[in-house]
Amino acid sequence: MLESFLPLIVDVAIPLASYYILSDGFGLSTVAALGWSSVLPALRTLWGVVRGSGVNGLALLILIVNIASLVVSTMSGDARLMLAKDSGVSSMVGIAVIISVFMGRPLMTAGLKPWVTKGSAAGNAAWDRLIAESAPFRRAERRFSLIWGTVLLVECVAKVIGAYTVPVHTMVWLGTVLTVVALLLAMVIAGGSCADPMEKMVKAEVKRDADTRHGEAGMAAPDAQVAEPVLQ
Repeated sequence: MLESFLPLIVDVAIPLASYYILSDGFGLSTVAALGWSSVLPALRTLWGVVRGSGVNGLALLILIVNIASLVVSTMSGDARLMLAKDSGVSSMVGIAVIISVFMGRPLMTAGLKPWVTKGSAAGNAAWDRLIAESAPFRRAERRFSLIWGTVLLVECVAKVIGAYTVPVHTMVWLGTVLTVVALLLAMVIAGGSCADPMEKMVKAEVKRDADTRHGEAGMAAPDAQVAEPVLQ
């Protein structure tokens, strides 16, 4: 449970709390508080890239956008721009995810596959067969990433509008609310329409493969019993 909620705590709860502590408790300026509260999520993304056995394209993209937007907004000294930079992360990631769908390499599959297969060898083998043989399965895989990309783009638009129309102090927590709502919305829509059906298809494929193996083993046993008297 803790592992599941850790990204939400590090990327949302801690930056939100640290902003108000730094601005209200220590008297830092709005720009400085926003800047320092953005450091931890960037470091967490960097650590995720460094400790991984390979480079995760999505994590690397988020890291680059985080660093670039933080540098630009800090140099500008514009608090509203620093708030809007969060939408830059959402928009860049959303656009990249959508493009990856049309390129045939959906970015969200990296997180979808372990969830659907539960990390088992049989599940992974079933996934590979379904990807190669099942058009509905491939459509669900692409649709999963497309939903996530679209939701992230919508969140981007909402944050940009809020950054330049809502008071900064209010937009800090409101932006967090928008992020959480967007994540939950994407999870519910993409999970119900894509991940759940795909998981059922994988389970059915695993069962079918197990039944086939069992049937082949059952057919081989009588042959061995018939051959035994001949050998004697």
